[in-house]
Amino acid sequence: MTNQYIPPKQWQFDNNNGGQWAQINRPVSGATHDKALPIGKHPLQLYSMGTPNGQKITIMLEELLAAGKSDADYDAHLINISEGDQFSSGFVDINPNSKIPALVDHSQGQAVNIFESGSILFYLAEKFDLFLPPSINDRTQVMNWLFWLQGSAPYLGGGFGHFYAYADEKLEYPINRFTMEVKRQLDVLDKQLASHQYIAGDEYSIADIAMWPWYGNLVLGHLYNASEFLDVASYTHVQRWATMILNRPAVQRGRIVNRTWGEVWEQLPERHNAKDITTVLSQKP
Repeated sequence: MTNQYIPPKQWQFDNNNGGQWAQINRPVSGATHDKALPIGKHPLQLYSMGTPNGQKITIMLEELLAAGKSDADYDAHLINISEGDQFSSGFVDINPNSKIPALVDHSQGQAVNIFESGSILFYLAEKFDLFLPPSINDRTQVMNWLFWLQGSAPYLGGGFGHFYAYADEKLEYPINRFTMEVKRQLDVLDKQLASHQYIAGDEYSIADIAMWPWYGNLVLGHLYNASEFLDVASYTHVQRWATMILNRPAVQRGRIVNRTWGEVWEQLPERHNAKDITTVLSQKP
């Protein structure tokens, strides 16, 4: 191996090294600037961006609304992570970890701050008593897969996605390392879905809502332009599941919220009422 990196005795931060996200990544936490967050008219206030982690929550909220839970209406405010909005004082007050999504529930009198996408999904499922089975066994299976996703997706996004799609230099070792892990994960899901209609069993749940924005988008060719490289067509059961979930109207609505890229019918930077989504989707040919 040529040009082998030799770590120094003590690491020093270099913000010129890091590829596309170098200007916002840093080794410390906390706010970089003072800015209050906007607050809309609904009890639920979402601060996010339409990345896979952000899509989890907007899909969940749209599914709740589709199920008749009118109290799940929400305002979705764009947090542009490429511009460092997540480091504003207002956002850090909600999520000290400065990662999207973050949700504030004003319906309880005193505002409740919820961060980490898995925690938000669980909070909403419990609050509205949907997409989380009541029996201890079925509920545990859903939580097993929800936690599997929370632990596995960083290898897909921060690992494979970073080195394959975003890093300035394409390095064989990390790409091979994370490709092997992503394909192993896809094989895990494919075998699970061979005998189950949904991720955790025979009912749609927060496990599916959490999983689809990452692995559904991946096998449908909407993530990292890596379909051929990963041979995603070979995971036939994941393909079946991903297409079935995409066909849900609430998924089609939720996946475009806080999104600022793609076709015009896929972009809705902010959402404040149902008509916002309907208007954008109506532009699809």
